Amino acid sequence: MDEPSHFITICSDSLGDTAEAVVQAVLHQFENQRVTIKRYGNVRHEDELRKLLEEAAKHNGFVAYTLVQPELRETIREEAVRLDLRIVDIMGPMMQAFIDTFNDEPRQRPGLLHQLDENYFRRIEAIEFTVASDDGRDLGAMLKADIVLLGMSRTSKTPLGIFLAHRGKKVVNYPIVPEISPPGQLFKLPPQRMIGLTMEPEHMLKIRSERLKVLGLPVGSQYASLERIKEEIHYAEALFERLGCPVIDITDKAIEETAGIIMGYI
Repeated sequence: MDEPSHFITICSDSLGDTAEAVVQAVLHQFENQRVTIKRYGNVRHEDELRKLLEEAAKHNGFVAYTLVQPELRETIREEAVRLDLRIVDIMGPMMQAFIDTFNDEPRQRPGLLHQLDENYFRRIEAIEFTVASDDGRDLGAMLKADIVLLGMSRTSKTPLGIFLAHRGKKVVNYPIVPEISPPGQLFKLPPQRMIGLTMEPEHMLKIRSERLKVLGLPVGSQYASLERIKEEIHYAEALFERLGCPVIDITDKAIEETAGIIMGYI
């Protein structure tokens, strides 16, 4: 019989992305946890807040919240006591640290992270640039890119590029194939602007074999042969050495982890 699902309520006067990201990060530290997450965003009125808290109290879980408006923060504390409901303030301690350390006061306006400011439009521009430059479609874009990702097929270049673009970085990814000479643009770039991606051969074999199954193609093709994969990796790593660029082994690494390493290089 399945264990009963735990219940977590997320409450925000903006979108709730921040609170959910923290909850998900913590959740991954626990095994075999069946958790139902209910998210309420754009909560701007006290009556609305009271109603969702009463609903949350029925499930014997807790509420994670990001509320910046003082009246809502006061209401959630009062209602938590009344309902005997556990609440977790995601942003409050950080805001208090800013106040205490820098003697500054918060603007207390929800949604500032997602406002249409200069950073927002820079991210949109980066995403459009990255999509247009995917898989080496625009070699000239390499000279305009913040990051050039290099790697053989199935080294997560495209999703990694999109992830970085959402952080405002213009990314070009270029597939490394032994039969195709690398473009001259690569040798004009500063080495630190390029990132070589590699992977353990056996792990690559598994990924490519699964890819062929999805496409309905024979698993025994050269694309998914260990000998071919080792040849590609050897060629790619030799090219990375010629270019002098950083190299990341992405075996068993999540996109977020690899992106964090890349951001440390540039």
